[in-house]
Amino acid sequence: MLTNEILQALKGYAANMQKKVTFVLQSGSHDKRDELASFLSDIAGVSDNLAFEERDLGDTLRSPISFLLEADGEDTGIRFSGIPAGHEFNSLVLAFLQASGTDIKLDDSLQRMVAGAKGELNFEVFISLSCHNCPDVVQALNQFALLNPNITAEMIDGGLYQDVVSERDIQGVPSVYLNGELFANGKVTAAELIDKLMAHDPTLAQAGAGEKLPLQDVTVIGGGPAGVASAIYSARKGLKVTLIADRIGGQVKDTMDIENLISVKKTTGPELSGALQAHMNEYDVTVKEHLKVARVEKGEIKKVVLSSGEEIDTKTLIVATGAKWRELGVPGEKENVGNGVAYCPHCDGPFFKGKDVAVIGGGNSGIEAALDLAGIVKSVTVFEFMPELKADKVLVDKAEEKANVTIHKNVATREIKATNGKVSAIEFVDRATEEVKELPLEGVFVQIGLVPNSEFLGDVVARTRFGEIEINEKCQTSEEGIYAAGDVTTVPYKQIVISMGEGAKASLAAFEYLMTQGDRLEALYEKSKDEQKESAVA
Repeated sequence: MLTNEILQALKGYAANMQKKVTFVLQSGSHDKRDELASFLSDIAGVSDNLAFEERDLGDTLRSPISFLLEADGEDTGIRFSGIPAGHEFNSLVLAFLQASGTDIKLDDSLQRMVAGAKGELNFEVFISLSCHNCPDVVQALNQFALLNPNITAEMIDGGLYQDVVSERDIQGVPSVYLNGELFANGKVTAAELIDKLMAHDPTLAQAGAGEKLPLQDVTVIGGGPAGVASAIYSARKGLKVTLIADRIGGQVKDTMDIENLISVKKTTGPELSGALQAHMNEYDVTVKEHLKVARVEKGEIKKVVLSSGEEIDTKTLIVATGAKWRELGVPGEKENVGNGVAYCPHCDGPFFKGKDVAVIGGGNSGIEAALDLAGIVKSVTVFEFMPELKADKVLVDKAEEKANVTIHKNVATREIKATNGKVSAIEFVDRATEEVKELPLEGVFVQIGLVPNSEFLGDVVARTRFGEIEINEKCQTSEEGIYAAGDVTTVPYKQIVISMGEGAKASLAAFEYLMTQGDRLEALYEKSKDEQKESAVA
């Protein structure tokens, strides 16, 4: 299962381990147990700081194919039920490295918050080894376990525990349970897990409080291409920069194949996200990842209040929070993103060459997607919920002229079905007759609109009725000192390369503003601090 190349790489990773980590496998019999034992034994063989043992731990572990990690003989709270191969292999590697002393990649405020949690918190994460969203959840919860002895985190391969999956009626992954109750379901970020944890225990926000950052020149909200470009350009100008993001890469991280980023022939969303992170790490940028912005308070000095309760004062603000695809909300959608379910025909269309696909949505974006795809795929079937298409007539006429485009109106998508981890059919209902039908296909493009991630701004800046932030040619919003870039704005054409350029432009505009207003704002801030001190003394 593990090649010599992988084992050599693991040997290099393990070279700086500070504690001895032991994989403890539950005793017993199972037809997968020998494979798991061999897998763990091979990994343990790469370093003297890794060991493998078989032991009867009673009810501590779920089954004979469950194991836990000990660090210097102490239970870390990390458990795996199943063989963490596929996408979960990285979760295992990170787990033993972090258990041995490698830095945990969570903001200090989040670490304090998790460490402050009281009472037993036992997390179970049901995953599929082919799910590319699941590792983020597993890795976040493993870090929680390492930070707090009251927390355990167990990865469970749903394919090997069908009885439990059936008993709990689990229909999608990742599916997270806390103390036996459903906690989170479907694609979820570490930031969302933190939010849910704070809802479970509201006192945690106080535990996260720490020393306040000094006044920032630029604060960037958003960790996608626009946000990272803004942060890098600002740091290159020598400004004090903080970037806040629920995850670096943003929506890009969910895109499996990217071939339209000029000068990069082919990459993937996770690879590009890693490259964005690595590039930003070359500069002096304060990064607060896995955090959300609760609200923004406008004024000459802007105040950004985080979900952790932390406050950041800043001279300028760049909002680059992107947009999320509006989802259908039907079974099989989230579970098959990247495995046949897609949202961007420009990005993912070429990968469906010669295949049968569906486009959900009969507005301009849906019909445009169908026209784009028609020249690539074998056939396109458009599904429109309303009795008539909403797209412009000129687009509809073009679509109807295409021999390989079929349009179904007045139909509702009920389920996206998959076989062996790939989309294989779509189930829909004729709303007029209520007849349920099924169409075999290999791809589904959801085109029912974008939702800008701008709700947290309220009335701080002008937004369109669709939620997009209104900007001018310099990315300036209706509020002086606040700029916006990328998919969250009114800029046309939501593309990675455009967002990067817009992010750079917003940063340059903010720098231009600071050249004339920066010193005045600094003095204003210091005066305000002095007045607050005098008021406190009085």
